Amino acid sequence: MIDYKSAGVNKEEGYKTVASIKEYAKKTATDGVLSSLGGFAALYELKNYREPVLVSGTDGVGTKLKIAFELGIYDTVGIDCVAMCVNDILCHGAKPLFFLDYLACGKLKSEEASSIVKGIADGCLKAGCALTGGETAEMPGFYSKGEYDIAGFAVGAVEKSKIIDGRTISESDLLIGFDSSGVHSNGFSLVRKLVENMDEDFMGSPIGLELLKPTTIYVKPILKILEKIDINGMAHITGGGLYENVPRMFGSEFDAVIDKKRLNTNPVFDFLMNKGVDEDEMFHTFNMGTGFVICIEPENEIDTLEIISRSGFSARTIGKIKKGSGKLCLE
Repeated sequence: MIDYKSAGVNKEEGYKTVASIKEYAKKTATDGVLSSLGGFAALYELKNYREPVLVSGTDGVGTKLKIAFELGIYDTVGIDCVAMCVNDILCHGAKPLFFLDYLACGKLKSEEASSIVKGIADGCLKAGCALTGGETAEMPGFYSKGEYDIAGFAVGAVEKSKIIDGRTISESDLLIGFDSSGVHSNGFSLVRKLVENMDEDFMGSPIGLELLKPTTIYVKPILKILEKIDINGMAHITGGGLYENVPRMFGSEFDAVIDKKRLNTNPVFDFLMNKGVDEDEMFHTFNMGTGFVICIEPENEIDTLEIISRSGFSARTIGKIKKGSGKLCLE
């Protein structure tokens, strides 16, 4: 007799996975959550907004997963998945409210899937949002043994009058750059071409462990700043680096001028560049140590940096806005 298990799908492993996921999701619950895992959809009640605008974003982890497969480390990439989504919606001033994940694999192992979702729940806790649901798909014959894919979807809200879209940016505004934790989750097709041995030494540890450091989640310090200070623009530094992402916060009438000497370039980028990559290519591909950039008025510089420091994050003034044609100038 043919059954689902003989076709490669183990329902019992799925049930075990869901049971562990429920425990992780419960830890992330916030006041607006009206449902628990197991239903057909997630319910969330908007509270304390007069003119709420929903802001949504979706993303995945990309080929960074290949390194996780090789090293057998499963929990950090879940944090990456959350970070890539919540940092994006944060750029418009939105507070992340809830997150849903999609996990697909060839053969489901409940312990591995549970570890991945634990990372997702950890990311949600860092972002202050709820993990309200998701999908775990076992697709034998579609994914290779030991491989999986992760994607996520975040929804946040912002008052209509407080949407940040760059319209208030003006000449002489300052740019504050937040440190990244490393490569984050972009450029890994190039990284994997440069680094063939994940056990290669990097400052006393295997380079693979450094490359798997999860993407920093910037939600909490940004929300703290917004309680007291107007932010005129924000950029999440993802694929395309500073060159592609900083200009996304303003129109074609301005340029961003960044002093390269003020950047806190993470040593991992020197390691990669020494493998034979041109510096210009590095800055067009990676965050180069700056994972998030905000634009503020000059009189708010000291207070902003103090709030960031009290929040346990590192940042510095890296440049300013000037009249121009919608590009970034790295000097």
